[in-house]
Amino acid sequence: MTHFIHFLQDMVALKYAEMLSGLAFYDSLTGLPNRYLFNDRLARAMATAQRSRSGFALLYIDIDHFKRVNDTLGHDAGDELLRQLASRLKQSLRESDTVARLGGDEFVAVLEHVADARVAVGAVEKLLAECSGCYELGGSERKVTLSVGISLYPADAGDTESLLKCADAAMYRAKAAGRNGYHLHEPHRADQYRLA
Repeated sequence: MTHFIHFLQDMVALKYAEMLSGLAFYDSLTGLPNRYLFNDRLARAMATAQRSRSGFALLYIDIDHFKRVNDTLGHDAGDELLRQLASRLKQSLRESDTVARLGGDEFVAVLEHVADARVAVGAVEKLLAECSGCYELGGSERKVTLSVGISLYPADAGDTESLLKCADAAMYRAKAAGRNGYHLHEPHRADQYRLA
């Protein structure tokens, strides 16, 4: 052997960059995409839908009476609920879908290639069945329900901000109807449902 090549790389800078990327794009409590990364994925879903002349559903998900969990069991139990719900949400959706935490107890999801209200409702009913129910929090069991608002692209709005507003307003209508259910954006007002 007459020559050799020695390759050296500083892994500290690489690990530091990975850590900063994680802080910038992912929620530190749940590990889900944060608002910034979600907005990017929502814009990409819209661009893809425009190119393929398809659509998608946007879900706005809120925990019913979340403040009671914090007030009665403490903030550690509230954080544990958010972590457990994040895990259940990921498991109830397809790999191609995106679920993110916007903050507090508000989550959002993009269901790719779901432009039909009936298909969106079926996905939400599955999500509610898998994510509502009993959670082990701080040594006690607590029944948790969700309210979900649904908006559809391009039927309900043509831009990301309006689409989010439609889903958010629909979620508040689900809460006003008694919680523990979902509501489609106003044009589909007849298609609302409250779980028993």
